[in-house]
Formats: sequence, structure tokens, C-alpha cells
Amino acid sequence: MFKIEKDDAAYKTLHSKYEKPFMGLMEEVCSYNTGCNKDLLIQAFEFGLWAHRDQLRYSGEPYFEHCLNVANILAKFRMDSTTITAGILHDVVEDTGFKLDDIKAVFGKDIANLVNGVTKISEISGRKSLSLELRQAETFRKMLLSMANDIRVIIIKFADRLHNMRTLHYVAARKRMRIAMETRDVYAPLAHRFGMAQLKSELEDLSFKYIDNKAYNDLARRLSERKEEREEYIEKIINPILKEVKQHNINAEVQGRPKHLYSIYRKMKARNKPLEEIYDLFAIRIIVTDVAECYYVLGIIHNLFIPVYERFKDYIAMPKFNGYQSLHTTVVDKLGRMIEVQIRTLDMHRVAEMGIAAHWRYKEGKSGDSKDDFEAKLLWVRQLLEQYEEGETVDAKDFLDSLKINLYQDEVFVFTPKGDVFKLPKGATPLDFAFAIHTNVGMHCIGAKVNGKIVPLKSTLNSGDQIEIITSQNQHPNQDWLTFVKTSKARHHVRKYLREIQFEHSVKLGEEILTKYFKRYHIKMTESVLDELIHKLQFDDLHHMKAAIGRGDISIEKVFAAVTPDKPQEHKDNLLEKFLRRGKKRSAVQVEGVDNIVVHIGKCCQPVPGDDIIGYVTKGKGVTIHRTNCPNIQRLIEVKDRTIQVNWTVEADEKFKVQLALLGEDRYHLLRDITQAISAQNTNIIHVDLRSKDKIVTGKLIVEVKNLPHLTRVINSISKLKGMISVERVESFVKKKIAQN
Repeated sequence: MFKIEKDDAAYKTLHSKYEKPFMGLMEEVCSYNTGCNKDLLIQAFEFGLWAHRDQLRYSGEPYFEHCLNVANILAKFRMDSTTITAGILHDVVEDTGFKLDDIKAVFGKDIANLVNGVTKISEISGRKSLSLELRQAETFRKMLLSMANDIRVIIIKFADRLHNMRTLHYVAARKRMRIAMETRDVYAPLAHRFGMAQLKSELEDLSFKYIDNKAYNDLARRLSERKEEREEYIEKIINPILKEVKQHNINAEVQGRPKHLYSIYRKMKARNKPLEEIYDLFAIRIIVTDVAECYYVLGIIHNLFIPVYERFKDYIAMPKFNGYQSLHTTVVDKLGRMIEVQIRTLDMHRVAEMGIAAHWRYKEGKSGDSKDDFEAKLLWVRQLLEQYEEGETVDAKDFLDSLKINLYQDEVFVFTPKGDVFKLPKGATPLDFAFAIHTNVGMHCIGAKVNGKIVPLKSTLNSGDQIEIITSQNQHPNQDWLTFVKTSKARHHVRKYLREIQFEHSVKLGEEILTKYFKRYHIKMTESVLDELIHKLQFDDLHHMKAAIGRGDISIEKVFAAVTPDKPQEHKDNLLEKFLRRGKKRSAVQVEGVDNIVVHIGKCCQPVPGDDIIGYVTKGKGVTIHRTNCPNIQRLIEVKDRTIQVNWTVEADEKFKVQLALLGEDRYHLLRDITQAISAQNTNIIHVDLRSKDKIVTGKLIVEVKNLPHLTRVINSISKLKGMISVERVESFVKKKIAQN
């Protein structure tokens, strides 16, 4: 156990410097929290001073200055003694020689868990060798996991980030930009998600200051120049409101709230207008005693000014996802200028400004909300985390995308046929709704009825819609789904499915390469040889080794070097000489300027002339042609010894098979009309499979086309048929359709 040496020169200097500010902090905490633990706070103060005694910040100030400022911000949030203590200690594990066990031994499990929740992943796991993006993703994931168990984790992190942003000018320019963008893109939206409006506004303005300093300074200067004019106008609006509510015996506080800089900047950009043409630079806020007075005052406002009814929002009856409640109305003054008015109770105002922090009652370790209410506020966090199974490898981009999708969303309320309500992000589709019901429903969703009418899966849902999902066991996710799903749950499961299918394809391809090469060089592929390969190449199992070979992550030369050092090396040029043979028939594809070669058209993506394509050198079979956006080729593009530039030869007269998927309403003569529409485009039909269920027809067609324009004409011709909902080109990216190339 360590011992604080209070006679240490550095410690004594710091103690003398910060004793008075700390006593002021403790006095503030105890002023709003009658059960504050002074002994705990003093112990944290002394421990923090000792741990950081030899450290300085970029500003040259003692590092403990930051810790004390974080604690002061938490006190402004009116947090309990435990949270203030963790705020003082939040950087001890990350930036000093003390370990988490030291915190736990001195301060207990709760405070240790809070400190752990805000500690960067690289510092506690020794994983500094990971990429910045992956470390960032794992840090956020760990923070969310901790937050799901104790909301105080994120409040401490907010305080830490806010003080860092207030002192960001001391940080190097390159790092400064990264931190500012991370704050704008993640922490400010996260503050909004938890209803902390004041915090969100300050984080956005500070980020704006460093991301676009010129625009920030210009806007700040121009607003400052018009400050007196703006304040005079606000007073002209407020005075008649105050007079009118007083006549109705309502005790109300009326204030003019200027909108923060970044909000104004976004309005200018979104509307493509200069500052002079942005009139809603502020909002009038009216704070009353109870809910009944909110609606009464609304009537008063609509009598004083001309209301813009389409811009009225009742967030009292239907609160926002972050718990925000208020009446919003927009009115027009005598000069024709629009003014936003917000009407709320004092409790609503406290929640609107402080968000999740306002829900914390300051009794040690207890929340003022009911358990169910607090659970509801954390539901989206838990739903995000549940997408990732325990022990599952986190895809950094996937996780960060999922987090941002959850942060940047307004909501719509939609219903099942039984009347159950689901909240979905604005812009959500029937497919998002299907995944919200259950993962398996989403995975096999083939169609949907919205308000009794069949609609495409990519249709946008509106509040009040009633949705019925149609499923089929033959339906599976495809790459196109990623272009229109909005929820992180849907996106995660679609990506996961596509990765699994791609993995299986890579395993089969790797097995084919191994088998052919072992046979060619007369080496027996015994279990012992494969076990030796797995060990030498450091793979977990045979499947992962085959997948790596199939993806091109590991060359066949390296595999055989592990088997025998005497195996001759084969290079790409030798491989091409062997497989790029001239034939009698002219090919539709030219490889690196050489035509008349043996090529295979990828079954997975079925390219046709007009598609952007790339060649993949398949050892043992030649060159396979894929569309450049084919899911199978995406991870192979970087493997330069296996991919090759190819071009279509426009004069080649060949037919190409393409599979189409149909969805429509069942009716008489549908099959006849489909075949006639295809024949009208001078197109041969290879295969037709139509199935009907619940008056919905699903089908697959295989047609022969000459090129992309020809295919487009065929799709358009079928799409125009009565009752046809969608006609899409299929990328056969499902287990039973894996391309054998």
C-alpha cells in the first residue's frame, strides 16, 4: 500500500495552491447535498494531488488544475459526492503509475468502476499498437458498457471533455482538429441524446471555433455588432407578453434566449442565406408553474401574434427521445418576422437544460427517477450494445457508424396491426421496422404493407403509420439493403450476415487453392501437415487459414514456404502466362490490353458490359470478372498480386445472364404481362419462378442481356406493369448461391 508523503516539496506546493479552491468546491457540493461525504472528498483531493504532483498540462499548469476543474463542472451539474470524487480521480489510472486496483483498495468498487469507465482502452489493456480508429471504437464501447450500468460515467466524461475543449488552444494544431471534430460528431450529439442542452451548445460552439476559426470569428463579430439592436427587439416582444400573462394572474418568467453560434451557422448553410436573412436568431422562453398554465399561455401568445400553425409542436404530450418537454410555437410579429416561442414548466426547464444530470437526486448513490424511468433513458444504449455479442470482434467503422446513427436522429412513432407503438429514427423504412420487431423478422423481410397498401422496403415511414411485415424463409439480406436502412440494429445485422457469407466464400476459395497446389506439387494434405501450417502461420483454426488464403491476405507462396523451403516461387506474371491463353473465340473482356483470353464472369455479381469491372486472378482457373462494387471483391482490391485491370470490348457480341428479383401485388395475367414486357425488349428468358402468398407475389427471373442499357430497359419495362412494387438486380450473395470462382 502506498503512502502520501505530505512533506514532499511538490505535494506541499500543490496543496498550498489548491487547498482554498478545493474548500470552495466542497462547500458548494454540501450546499445542495445535505448528505455530502466531506471525508471522501478530502481523501480524493489528497490522493489526486499526490498522484499528479509531478505532471504538467500543455498550458504549463499543474495537471491537478484539470482534475479540480472537472470536479467543479460536476458540481455545477449538482452531482453527488461519489461522482465528484471520481471526477477528481478520473485521470489517475490513465496518466499516472497508479492502477485500478489502487483506486478500488482506497475508494471502493463504485468509484473504481466510474474511473474505469472513463479511462481510455489503450491505457488499461496495453493495446497502443491498435489503430487509432479501433482504439477509439473500443474506448467508446467500453464507456457505453460502463454507462449502461451507471449513468454517472458519461456525466464525468462530459465534464472532462468540456474542460479539455475550454483549454484546447494549448494543444498542438493537428491533435486539436481531431479532438474538436470528435467532440462535434460524438460528444455534442451524445449530450443532446441525454437532453443536456447547455452542454451540447457549448461543446458545439467550442468545436466550431477550432474546426472553422475564420467563420467562427466572423459570425461572432457580426452578432456582437448587432447585440444592442437585438436586445432592443427582444424587449419589445417580451414586454407585451409579460403584461398579458400578469393580467391573467399567471406568474411567469419570460426571457429571450439567443441561439448559439454553431446553430446559427448551420441555419445559414442549410438555407444558403447570409446572416442578415436569418431572422430566428433567438427564441422567447416562457416558464410557468404547471402544465395547465403552459396551454393557457399558448392561447395568450396566439392572441397577441399571428401563429404559424404548421410549426406548432406539442412536446409535452409527446416528449422527445431525450425526455425534453415543452410547447413550441412560431408566430409572426407586426413586421412579418417569425419568432419561436417555447413554453414549459420549471421542472421541464431544468430537465431541458441539464438533461440526465437533472434526474439525479443528491442522496448518495440513489436516483430520483423510478427504476423504469431511468431504464428508459438508457434503453438506446443497451439496444446498441446488444447488437454486439459478448466476445465478438468489434469492427471499428461499424461500431462508430452505429453510435453516430443512434446519436443523430429525430423520431417517428409507428404501429403494428395490433396497436403496439415503435419509435424509429426519422427516415426509417419498413425494413428498419422489421428489425425493430425481431432480428429474424428483419432477416427474412420481403415486403411490407403500410396503412394497408403494399410499399417497397425502401419507403420512408411517417408518424402514425401502421405497418405489417411480410416475410419469406427464402429471403436473405443483400448489399442493397445497406443503402437505405437507417437504424444501427438493421445495419449491424445486415453487415454481419454479409461478412459471414463472404467468410464462407473465402473459405471455399482458399480450400480450392490449397487442394490444387498440394496436388500440383505432389504434397499430401494430411491433418498433421495442416496442423503444422496453422501453427506456423499463427491462425486460430483451419477455417480462418483457408479464409485468409481465399481473401488473398496470405499468399500461396508463404503457405508453401511453411511446408517446404524448396518449393519454387510463382509470380503473377507466370500465373497470367499460364491462364491468359489466346482462344479461337474473341472474349468480351480485355485483360491488361490483351484480349482473346480465358475469363470467367462472376456468378456472385453477374457483370454486364457497361458495369465498372475488375479482374481477380483465381489460381487454378484463370481470371474472374467482378463488378467493382461486388461485395466479394471489396476486400481483394488491395491485394495487388491477385487483382488486375480489365475492360469490356464493346464490339464483342455476347449475351450475359442476369438475375432479377420481383415484388408485386398478385393479380390475373401477371405472368403473361411480365413475359410480354421482357419480350418487347428483345430479351430471352432463361428461368422464371413466381410465388404468391397473402396476395403478394415474389419472384426471380434470369434473363439474357447484351449490356447495361439493355438491362435497364428490361427493368424499366417490368417496373411499369400494374401492381409491380419493385424490380431489382440480384447480387446472388447468399449461402446457396456462393460463386464458385
